[in-house]
Amino acid sequence: MSVSVEEPTYATYLKLVTSAFLACVTLIFVRRRWFSSISDIPGPFLGSFSVLWQIRHAIKGHTEEETIAEHRRHGDFVRIGYNEVSIGHPDAINEVLKSQMNKGDWYRIFSLPDSRYVNQMSEVDAKRHITKTKNIAPGYAFSNVIKAEPYVDGALRLFEKRLDSLSEAHLPVNFDEWFNFLGFDIMGEVTFSKQFGFLDQGRDIGGAIANTRMLGIYVAIMGHFWWAHDYLLANPLIGYLNLQPTMHIFDTALAAVDRRSKNDQVRKDMIEQWMDMRKKHPERMEEKEILAAAVANIGAGADTVSATLQALFYNLLRNEETLTQLREEIDGANLAEVPTHEETQQLPFLQACIKETLRVHTPVAFGLPRVAPKGGVTVLGRHFDEGVILSVNPWVIHQRPDIFGNDADVFSPARWMDPIRAREMEKSFTAFGAGYNQCPGRHLAHMELCKTTAMLVRDYDIKQVNKGKSWRFESHFTAVPYDWPCYVTRRCNQ
Repeated sequence: MSVSVEEPTYATYLKLVTSAFLACVTLIFVRRRWFSSISDIPGPFLGSFSVLWQIRHAIKGHTEEETIAEHRRHGDFVRIGYNEVSIGHPDAINEVLKSQMNKGDWYRIFSLPDSRYVNQMSEVDAKRHITKTKNIAPGYAFSNVIKAEPYVDGALRLFEKRLDSLSEAHLPVNFDEWFNFLGFDIMGEVTFSKQFGFLDQGRDIGGAIANTRMLGIYVAIMGHFWWAHDYLLANPLIGYLNLQPTMHIFDTALAAVDRRSKNDQVRKDMIEQWMDMRKKHPERMEEKEILAAAVANIGAGADTVSATLQALFYNLLRNEETLTQLREEIDGANLAEVPTHEETQQLPFLQACIKETLRVHTPVAFGLPRVAPKGGVTVLGRHFDEGVILSVNPWVIHQRPDIFGNDADVFSPARWMDPIRAREMEKSFTAFGAGYNQCPGRHLAHMELCKTTAMLVRDYDIKQVNKGKSWRFESHFTAVPYDWPCYVTRRCNQ
């Protein structure tokens, strides 16, 4: 007598697969939540077993506010990811950022226009990063940047012409656009002696600004899945089909390098400095590294300077006494038509206003991640196992009352006017990062901020179209403000 065996059905297979999947998810959840080496560190529930907490707030656009809140709730250590701890104590600047630990894999997302072009930003290996820094250092050196000042002045004169035209037509100025136009054209000028034409045309050429904002969202989310980047925006096929958001910048840089190979009569701009370095050390610097540095330089430099200038003027409009004090200092200085960098360094309150802006609205609003090395590392007396990601968010440190005062959340440049207090605060000031990954373009950025601010405060009265209306800003990677249109008017004595 034979016994019939019922064939497994599709539904049975589906139940088995589902059960196996749920069992795996449960095991991963339990292991990450309760059996990780950082399980004892408090933090948001989603962060105890996933990266969902970070992704959620990256999409919402205010990771910096949520991270500050978590540190105020839990202290110096906060677990924000299943394998990541945010450290909010200023000692982490020396112990983490100024260490030789590799950067987190999250940075790999900055390989643009595709994965062949690993720039200084996207290089995660500390030793290779330091080598890349040496390769491009001549272009960023202050002695080289200051030589470009006359060309920066040309962009600033054109910027004022455009503001005058808008003023005469009684049209509002959207500084989120115009400061970006200025930033892109200055970066083009100092990088390869060619403005992009944003100021000249008064529009977002090639959708560069809009693409940068979309790229910020992409970076904030996909940085956690960096391995997929090579198949998405970092796929060379995307560039070949001209679908890469930064292709307009990349093509301009590529054309500039090609022109240099056929013409020796050129300025010593950044591209030229890097090409000279490649001639001297071809064994350590490939041509694609020049292109990668140019794209990273322009993309990062324009957005961060624009955000800082917006934050400065936005806060000045809400602090009339501060604006009056700054204007009196600038008016009494008898500055050049376009204030020189040297002149602006003799204006202490201007410097205080810029530093305070960088403190309250640091352009980079995300944690700066490093990876615990082989054998682990001890930070603030706590041991972390190899592979644990340790991140330091500048916003968290810049908002600490024990360092910057009980009014740390208030825009108050006066706090920097006491030299002794300023020296103490400087130790915890990380607007341009710290250690081997410190922003290489900080000299140029500072020059742009000083010259632009001094010129605009002296030459224009600026008023919001809707007085007192709060701006909007979103922090994906950089903290980008928008939606606060203003009217500008030439001051009577100018």
